[in-house]
Amino acid sequence: MNDTSSKRGFTTAILHSDRESAIEHGALHKPLHLSVAYGYRDARELAAVFQGRAQGYAYGRQGNPTAAALEAKVTAMEEGVASVSFTTGMAAIGAIMLALTREADHVVASQFLFGNTVSMLGTLTSHGANIDYVDATEVAAVERGLTADTRLVFVETIANPRTQVADLARIGELCASRGILFVVDNTMTSPALFRPKAVGAGLVVNALTKYIGGHGNALGGCVTDTGLFDWTRYPNIAESYKAQKPSLWGIQQIRKKGLRDWGGTLSAEQAHHISVGAETLALRMERTCANAQSLADTLAAHPKIRNVYYPGLATHPQHGIAKKLFSGFGGLFSFDLADGIDCFEFLNKLKIVVLSSNLGDNRTLAIPVAHTIFWEMGAERRAAMGIADSLIRVSCGIEESDDLRADFLQALDGD
Repeated sequence: MNDTSSKRGFTTAILHSDRESAIEHGALHKPLHLSVAYGYRDARELAAVFQGRAQGYAYGRQGNPTAAALEAKVTAMEEGVASVSFTTGMAAIGAIMLALTREADHVVASQFLFGNTVSMLGTLTSHGANIDYVDATEVAAVERGLTADTRLVFVETIANPRTQVADLARIGELCASRGILFVVDNTMTSPALFRPKAVGAGLVVNALTKYIGGHGNALGGCVTDTGLFDWTRYPNIAESYKAQKPSLWGIQQIRKKGLRDWGGTLSAEQAHHISVGAETLALRMERTCANAQSLADTLAAHPKIRNVYYPGLATHPQHGIAKKLFSGFGGLFSFDLADGIDCFEFLNKLKIVVLSSNLGDNRTLAIPVAHTIFWEMGAERRAAMGIADSLIRVSCGIEESDDLRADFLQALDGD
């Protein structure tokens, strides 16, 4: 976006971002570009595009104009320099690891990462990756995990499902002092509540499927380079990608080695759905956060609830950090039912809430964590992460707050 648009408010900038570049016939949205191949009248121009010396599209696996418009939108949201989109958030995380790490490199990751992320990193470990998991709520634990071979530190803003909040600012300071790439998954907060650039993140991940898309109708993921990391200090950049200016070395290698080579390309149709959904991100997050706070407060006071895990509660261990860094506490929380209450029976009594594994939808969703998304981890690992068999995760939507409270109360207090 240009300098004028960057001074606009968050939602204003998103709404008008597509029109920063020319659009056919005066359309308000970037149209669907479904072509796989792109032709050039001048063979030299074609070669320049392939070599990264000119802007353009070489082949559909490396991106398309509709996805590029979405990437520009996310880049503006995160106040970055460039983004690369993928079919899913998992593809985005995998692309970072595959494109930027080599044999003998070391990665420090939060021990509270989402189950599928842990599974993916476990697969990389079986192929020789060197990954250590630490308690990211304490910068001292991250520092103890660093070695001379540490290339990057990877954390989430708020953990899913127990909502631990990483010590983001101090980890960012630590990484900056050591010249280590700091990668932050911003999915649970979204750029509407937090921009990891503020704490020194070099790369930011967003699962576009969740809050940015918001409507549960499209899968997508994105990696954004904030422009803060000095890629001239990173040893793994291929010489062929240094034709770009240094600030783009990392994102260019992610696009080529992580997207082109592995093929997790976001389609134009999915990009369009996500781009339109993103227009109301800030409005939806305001309502979603309000609903989550209301429900968390209500359940925390209920005798049939043992624990509620939500950063918006004063009792949350990282409430102070979350209050300082985020402009809202997010739409996800979890809770443990009191002893003797069957989680399946409770969930089956809910009438408005949808029993589903997604999050960030406009609808409120709930799921029994230990029996579904964390089942594959096994009982021992779940216990180490504090995930009890009675733990229920809730992703709040935008329904009326009174309706949601009434639904949970009738499920708890009804016959």
